Amino acid sequence: MGEVNMHLNMTVSAMTVSSFLKALNTYDYEGAGEFISNDMRFEGVLGSVNGKKKYLGQMAKMKFRYDVKKLLYDEETVSVLYEIQMGRKTVLASGWYEVREGLITHIRVIFDPRAML
Repeated sequence: MGEVNMHLNMTVSAMTVSSFLKALNTYDYEGAGEFISNDMRFEGVLGSVNGKKKYLGQMAKMKFRYDVKKLLYDEETVSVLYEIQMGRKTVLASGWYEVREGLITHIRVIFDPRAML
């Protein structure tokens, strides 16, 4: 799938997450910030972060790239299976995004962290 695609039949939640990931892939952190709430929460295998500013600050340091393999969605949740390029390593991961009123409020990401340790 490589590039995140936008389809007319996608829900607002799916379009929000797709646009967010596209902005991250182009290192447009200000643009990515337009799709997440100020009080968003991130939970991951290696840690968690509360707040848009802290989250985007960490993402800017890590410069991940997302190769979306599958995106499943309903009105308020989006599940994404992707390969995340983390520096020289690529890991298969799953992200769960909660979207309220067009903004991502909660992100949970799971993957096997052994490649990172």
